[in-house]
Amino acid sequence: MIREHHLSVARTARYFTNGVSSAETTHIWFVLHGYGQLASGMLRWFSGLDPVKHRIVAPEGLHRFYTKGFSGKVGASWMTREDRLSDINDYIHYLNSVYDCIRSETEHEVKTVVLGFSQGAATATRWICNGHAKADHFVLWAGVFPPDVSFDLKKPVFDRMQTWLVCGDKDEFIDKKRLAEQEEALAVHHLRWETIPFEGTHKVAPEPLAILCEKIVQDKSK
Repeated sequence: MIREHHLSVARTARYFTNGVSSAETTHIWFVLHGYGQLASGMLRWFSGLDPVKHRIVAPEGLHRFYTKGFSGKVGASWMTREDRLSDINDYIHYLNSVYDCIRSETEHEVKTVVLGFSQGAATATRWICNGHAKADHFVLWAGVFPPDVSFDLKKPVFDRMQTWLVCGDKDEFIDKKRLAEQEEALAVHHLRWETIPFEGTHKVAPEPLAILCEKIVQDKSK
Protein backbone atom coordinates (compact mmCIF):
# COMPACT_ATOMS: atom_id res chain seq x y z
CA MET A 1 0.00 0.00 0.00
CA ILE A 2 1.38 3.43 -0.98
CA ARG A 3 1.37 5.94 1.88
CA GLU A 4 2.42 9.55 1.96
CA HIS A 5 4.74 10.71 4.75
CA HIS A 6 6.21 14.06 5.75
CA LEU A 7 9.51 14.81 7.45
CA SER A 8 10.79 18.23 8.54
CA VAL A 9 14.39 18.85 7.51
CA ALA A 10 16.84 21.74 7.86
CA ARG A 11 17.78 23.46 4.62
CA THR A 12 19.53 26.62 3.50
CA ALA A 13 17.43 29.44 2.07
CA ARG A 14 18.68 32.74 0.72
CA TYR A 15 17.53 36.33 0.52
CA PHE A 16 18.97 39.52 -0.93
CA THR A 17 19.04 43.05 0.45
CA ASN A 18 19.74 46.54 -0.79
CA GLY A 19 20.71 49.14 1.80
CA VAL A 20 21.59 48.63 5.46
CA SER A 21 19.65 49.32 8.62
CA SER A 22 20.79 52.59 10.18
CA ALA A 23 19.41 55.51 12.15
CA GLU A 24 18.34 57.04 8.83
CA THR A 25 16.28 54.04 7.75
CA THR A 26 12.58 54.93 7.67
CA HIS A 27 11.07 51.97 5.81
CA ILE A 28 11.89 48.29 5.44
CA TRP A 29 10.39 46.62 2.37
CA PHE A 30 9.90 42.86 2.11
CA VAL A 31 9.36 42.20 -1.60
CA LEU A 32 8.28 38.75 -2.80
CA HIS A 33 8.99 37.79 -6.40
CA GLY A 34 6.74 36.12 -8.95
CA TYR A 35 6.82 32.65 -10.47
CA GLY A 36 10.02 31.86 -12.35
CA GLN A 37 11.92 34.86 -11.00
CA LEU A 38 14.89 35.01 -8.66
CA ALA A 39 15.08 37.35 -5.69
CA SER A 40 18.13 39.14 -7.11
CA GLY A 41 16.19 40.07 -10.24
CA MET A 42 13.24 41.25 -8.18
CA LEU A 43 15.56 43.41 -6.11
CA ARG A 44 16.85 45.25 -9.17
CA TRP A 45 13.38 46.63 -9.84
CA PHE A 46 13.65 48.54 -6.55
CA SER A 47 17.11 49.98 -7.14
CA GLY A 48 15.63 53.44 -7.74
CA LEU A 49 14.52 53.82 -4.11
CA ASP A 50 16.86 55.66 -1.77
CA PRO A 51 18.85 52.86 -0.06
CA VAL A 52 19.61 55.11 2.90
CA LYS A 53 15.94 55.52 3.86
CA HIS A 54 14.49 52.38 2.29
CA ARG A 55 16.00 48.99 3.02
CA ILE A 56 14.79 46.42 0.51
CA VAL A 57 14.69 42.74 1.45
CA ALA A 58 13.97 40.13 -1.22
CA PRO A 59 13.48 36.55 0.02
CA GLU A 60 13.65 33.81 -2.59
CA GLY A 61 11.19 30.97 -3.09
CA LEU A 62 12.42 27.64 -1.79
CA HIS A 63 11.93 25.82 -5.11
CA ARG A 64 14.42 26.61 -7.91
CA PHE A 65 14.21 25.11 -11.39
CA TYR A 66 15.35 25.56 -14.99
CA THR A 67 12.69 27.66 -16.64
CA LYS A 68 13.24 26.04 -20.06
CA GLY A 69 14.29 22.43 -20.37
CA PHE A 70 17.27 21.13 -18.42
CA SER A 71 19.67 24.08 -18.54
CA GLY A 72 19.84 27.82 -18.98
CA LYS A 73 17.92 30.37 -16.96
CA VAL A 74 16.99 29.40 -13.40
CA GLY A 75 13.85 30.65 -11.68
CA ALA A 76 12.18 30.06 -8.35
CA SER A 77 8.67 29.31 -7.17
CA TRP A 78 6.91 29.64 -3.83
CA MET A 79 4.73 26.59 -4.34
CA THR A 80 2.74 24.44 -6.75
CA ARG A 81 -0.52 22.60 -6.26
CA GLU A 82 1.43 19.45 -5.28
CA ASP A 83 1.58 19.15 -1.47
CA ARG A 84 0.62 22.81 -1.34
CA LEU A 85 -0.20 22.97 2.37
CA SER A 86 3.28 21.80 3.32
CA ASP A 87 4.84 24.35 0.97
CA ILE A 88 2.69 27.14 2.42
CA ASN A 89 3.63 26.17 5.97
CA ASP A 90 7.32 26.00 5.02
CA TYR A 91 7.47 29.41 3.37
CA ILE A 92 5.54 31.09 6.20
CA HIS A 93 8.12 29.81 8.70
CA TYR A 94 10.95 30.83 6.36
CA LEU A 95 9.58 34.37 5.85
CA ASN A 96 9.04 34.73 9.60
CA SER A 97 12.73 33.93 10.08
CA VAL A 98 13.81 36.51 7.50
CA TYR A 99 11.56 39.10 9.11
CA ASP A 100 12.95 38.41 12.59
CA CYS A 101 16.53 38.59 11.33
CA ILE A 102 16.04 41.93 9.57
CA ARG A 103 14.01 43.58 12.31
CA SER A 104 16.59 42.55 14.93
CA GLU A 105 19.09 44.75 13.12
CA THR A 106 16.94 47.87 13.55
CA GLU A 107 16.79 49.42 17.01
CA HIS A 108 14.58 52.42 16.22
CA GLU A 109 10.99 52.51 14.95
CA VAL A 110 10.56 52.04 11.22
CA LYS A 111 7.60 51.41 8.92
CA THR A 112 7.29 47.97 7.34
CA VAL A 113 6.08 47.39 3.78
CA VAL A 114 5.18 43.91 2.52
CA LEU A 115 4.88 43.75 -1.27
CA GLY A 116 4.00 40.71 -3.33
CA PHE A 117 4.38 40.63 -7.10
CA SER A 118 2.38 38.15 -9.22
CA GLN A 119 2.64 34.73 -7.50
CA GLY A 120 4.34 36.54 -4.64
CA ALA A 121 1.08 38.41 -3.98
CA ALA A 122 -0.68 35.26 -2.81
CA THR A 123 2.42 34.28 -0.85
CA ALA A 124 2.59 37.69 0.83
CA THR A 125 -1.11 37.54 1.72
CA ARG A 126 -0.84 34.12 3.36
CA TRP A 127 2.28 35.20 5.23
CA ILE A 128 0.83 38.46 6.56
CA CYS A 129 -2.35 36.65 7.62
CA ASN A 130 -0.80 33.53 9.14
CA GLY A 131 2.75 34.52 10.09
CA HIS A 132 3.87 36.91 12.80
CA ALA A 133 5.15 39.79 10.65
CA LYS A 134 3.53 43.18 11.31
CA ALA A 135 3.15 45.45 8.30
CA ASP A 136 2.09 49.08 8.02
CA HIS A 137 1.60 48.84 4.26
CA PHE A 138 0.56 45.83 2.22
CA VAL A 139 0.97 45.90 -1.56
CA LEU A 140 -0.44 43.50 -4.14
CA TRP A 141 1.34 44.26 -7.41
CA ALA A 142 -0.06 42.46 -10.45
CA GLY A 143 -1.42 39.73 -8.19
CA VAL A 144 -4.58 38.61 -6.43
CA PHE A 145 -5.70 37.61 -2.98
CA PRO A 146 -5.68 33.80 -2.68
CA PRO A 147 -9.12 32.22 -2.25
CA ASP A 148 -8.12 30.51 1.01
CA VAL A 149 -7.73 33.83 2.88
CA SER A 150 -10.90 35.04 4.61
CA PHE A 151 -11.34 38.80 4.96
CA ASP A 152 -13.89 38.15 7.70
CA LEU A 153 -11.48 36.11 9.82
CA LYS A 154 -8.42 38.22 9.02
CA LYS A 155 -10.03 41.66 9.14
CA PRO A 156 -8.04 42.70 12.26
CA VAL A 157 -4.84 42.08 10.29
CA PHE A 158 -5.96 44.21 7.35
CA ASP A 159 -7.41 46.90 9.61
CA ARG A 160 -3.96 47.80 10.89
CA MET A 161 -2.49 48.15 7.39
CA GLN A 162 -2.96 50.35 4.36
CA THR A 163 -3.55 48.09 1.36
CA TRP A 164 -2.44 49.05 -2.14
CA LEU A 165 -3.40 47.46 -5.45
CA VAL A 166 -0.96 48.23 -8.27
CA CYS A 167 -1.55 46.92 -11.79
CA GLY A 168 -0.76 47.85 -15.37
CA ASP A 169 -3.54 48.42 -17.87
CA LYS A 170 -1.93 45.90 -20.25
CA ASP A 171 -1.14 43.26 -17.64
CA GLU A 172 -1.24 39.82 -19.24
CA PHE A 173 -2.65 38.11 -16.15
CA ILE A 174 -4.77 40.64 -14.25
CA ASP A 175 -7.59 42.14 -16.30
CA LYS A 176 -9.98 44.91 -15.30
CA LYS A 177 -12.58 42.42 -14.10
CA ARG A 178 -10.23 40.69 -11.65
CA LEU A 179 -8.95 44.02 -10.39
CA ALA A 180 -12.51 45.25 -9.88
CA GLU A 181 -13.37 42.08 -7.92
CA GLN A 182 -10.50 42.76 -5.53
CA GLU A 183 -11.51 46.39 -5.11
CA GLU A 184 -15.07 45.31 -4.33
CA ALA A 185 -13.88 42.81 -1.69
CA LEU A 186 -11.80 45.48 0.04
CA ALA A 187 -14.67 47.99 -0.10
CA VAL A 188 -17.24 45.53 1.24
CA HIS A 189 -15.07 44.85 4.29
CA HIS A 190 -14.42 48.58 4.84
CA LEU A 191 -10.65 48.28 4.66
CA ARG A 192 -8.17 51.08 3.98
CA TRP A 193 -7.05 50.67 0.39
CA GLU A 194 -6.11 52.52 -2.77
CA THR A 195 -5.49 51.46 -6.36
CA ILE A 196 -2.53 52.77 -8.33
CA PRO A 197 -3.11 52.04 -12.02
CA PHE A 198 -0.43 52.62 -14.63
CA GLU A 199 0.21 52.18 -18.33
CA GLY A 200 2.21 49.01 -18.68
CA THR A 201 2.46 45.24 -18.54
CA HIS A 202 3.18 42.54 -15.96
CA LYS A 203 6.17 44.04 -14.17
CA VAL A 204 7.23 46.45 -11.44
CA ALA A 205 7.78 49.69 -13.36
CA PRO A 206 9.74 52.65 -11.95
CA GLU A 207 7.06 55.33 -12.41
CA PRO A 208 4.24 53.67 -10.43
CA LEU A 209 6.79 52.45 -7.87
CA ALA A 210 7.89 56.06 -7.30
CA ILE A 211 4.25 57.09 -6.87
CA LEU A 212 3.64 54.25 -4.42
CA CYS A 213 6.76 55.09 -2.45
CA GLU A 214 5.79 58.76 -2.18
CA LYS A 215 2.29 57.86 -0.94
CA ILE A 216 3.72 55.43 1.62
CA VAL A 217 6.21 58.01 2.90
CA GLN A 218 3.49 60.64 3.20
CA ASP A 219 1.08 58.31 5.02
CA LYS A 220 0.81 59.36 8.66
CA SER A 221 -1.73 56.81 9.87
CA LYS A 222 -0.85 54.66 12.83
